[in-house]
Amino acid sequence: MGKKDPTRIADMKPKKKCCRKSTRCLRCPVVIHRMGKLDCHKMSKKQATKALKKARAA
Repeated sequence: MGKKDPTRIADMKPKKKCCRKSTRCLRCPVVIHRMGKLDCHKMSKKQATKALKKARAA
């Protein structure tokens, strides 16, 4: 699958059902919603990567 650009996560289509694991997957609806609330297009790549890591961990 490869690495995804963290600024484009909010534009992805979410999965139908969430897996609810401790580290959520990239296409999890919760992760996509959390990244959509942030303005990732104005963030640097380093900031967006940190935001994605935080969204997936919680």
